[in-house]
Amino acid sequence: MQTKSTFIPKIIGHRGAAGHAPENTLASMHKAADLGVEWVEFDTKITKDGAVIVFHDDKLERITGVKGDVAKTALKEIQTFDAGAWFGEEFTGERVATLEQAIQVLADHGLGANIEIKPSPRLARKTGRAVVDVLIRAWPETLPKPLVSSFNVQTLETVRDEAPDLARALLVFKIPRNWQALLNNLGCVALHVQAKHLTAKKVGVVKDAGYALRAYTVNESAEAEKLFGWGVDAVISDYPDRIMVL
Repeated sequence: MQTKSTFIPKIIGHRGAAGHAPENTLASMHKAADLGVEWVEFDTKITKDGAVIVFHDDKLERITGVKGDVAKTALKEIQTFDAGAWFGEEFTGERVATLEQAIQVLADHGLGANIEIKPSPRLARKTGRAVVDVLIRAWPETLPKPLVSSFNVQTLETVRDEAPDLARALLVFKIPRNWQALLNNLGCVALHVQAKHLTAKKVGVVKDAGYALRAYTVNESAEAEKLFGWGVDAVISDYPDRIMVL
């Protein structure tokens, strides 16, 4: 993988382009590319048999309609479930993607990626190692180096130790008091914060400390314009097309 620093654009598609297509699916990534997005964000976790899939929840039901835990279900079974019908009839038959399948779509479109790791309970380090293994093995040189993010400190510690050259970002809802110590310990280059908890002063403090700051989930152009005015580096959006007009 490349080791040079990566330029990350101001607008990142959330879970692909989750306002337009079922979240975290290949269809959502294709849609983001169709909209002209340069980077997408999506979630990863591991199955019972250790495969890395693009999926957000610990439970299968919200997306697939099937009861059960992702971490207790094998990949082969998960990929028989419908991951698109819940969003709209035209997406019926869309399947849960593996990280390798997602990387192929990124490569086809030249998309950069913020890969969030969302480990199921008690699988923080194992999930971190599994994602790193796929990225080392399958990430193409033709793409900008990915950014790896997580809410889970143990996961980011694992990524730091296993692949120190991978850029990392800590995800938080609100900025904690010890945010700078956390970023320093984890070797993170950025802090990703829920937009509603940001103020101009908070943004300034993080930026003055030398870190990038990105905000999620921002779906209106007026909010994005305000955040950019405060110095936020990028916004993550379900509807990136609404903000690309700025």
